[in-house]
Amino acid sequence: TIIYVQQGANFNEFSRLDTLTESVENFHELKFKNKPKIFIFKDDESYYQRSFTKARFCAFPNGSLIISPWAIEEDKKGIISLDIYVKHELSHVLIFNYTGLIGGFGYPNWLLEGLAVYSVNQMGTSFYPSIEDTYKAIKAGNFMPPEYFKTDKEDEVEINVENKIAFIYSEFGCFVDYLVKTYGKEKMIQYIKALLEENDNDKQFKIVYSKNFDEVISEFKEYAIQSSK
Repeated sequence: TIIYVQQGANFNEFSRLDTLTESVENFHELKFKNKPKIFIFKDDESYYQRSFTKARFCAFPNGSLIISPWAIEEDKKGIISLDIYVKHELSHVLIFNYTGLIGGFGYPNWLLEGLAVYSVNQMGTSFYPSIEDTYKAIKAGNFMPPEYFKTDKEDEVEINVENKIAFIYSEFGCFVDYLVKTYGKEKMIQYIKALLEENDNDKQFKIVYSKNFDEVISEFKEYAIQSSK
């Protein structure tokens, strides 16, 4: 990786960040075409000037990843794991390496997050509910239809949990987990790569899994409900 640190920022763990790309590549069975560029800032104002969001991290389609100052501090306090979060974002960066700027906006948003959460075992860490707690929440009637995520329809879905976005990310991670357990990782990798060639989720899903996407979503919901203790 290439790491840029703004003058005055309290960070010097360069080798720590530089070792994270290999595991991301290994899971996705893809290699970074370009070295990820990681930017670390000295204060919140500097971060907000360059971020699309107020979240701790932000991955850009051009392969850049920016890290907020408070994320660095939360890692030092043991509130979050910097390694897990950075690998999560590197999952996005890796996909963007292959889709390009335009294609990145068409890649299924739920899959981007589900892959990132599942591939780094993020469920059950920090603010993210575990698989068991996610299943309990689904059984209680909470569920974000993947196709609604980051669309106007998202706000129509009532989610009654402590941390809505963490639940949604864990839900998508659980769905990826379900696909891998049920159909195997080989098909998941095939699905990921097929969408890099053509951003048509329904079509590519049917080709890979021989079932309609909505059908498997229904199967997953039923599985989650039946598995909840």
